[in-house]
Amino acid sequence: MIVAFSVTPLGVGDDVGEYVADAVRVVRESGLPNRTDAMFTSIEGESWDEVMDVVKRAVAAVEERAPRVSLVLKADIRPGVTDGLTSKVETVERHLTAE
Repeated sequence: MIVAFSVTPLGVGDDVGEYVADAVRVVRESGLPNRTDAMFTSIEGESWDEVMDVVKRAVAAVEERAPRVSLVLKADIRPGVTDGLTSKVETVERHLTAE
């Protein structure tokens, strides 16, 4: 399964990068495949428990320093698929280069 999520600290001002970095650090230290872009961090794992544990800890890292936290989450639940973070993008790129 792949989960894309965004953690936003509220009530800390306009510059939230250091708070978001706390969340991304948790994801990267998890050892699960992950990718961060300007809007979301995506993480891939075998089960709900495995992936949601990392999301929960990432949110907790931001909660330690922010008075309020917003979480947006989107999940692609597809048992048996591995390396979806890479293969889904490769499929789109293959179609783009075929044009």
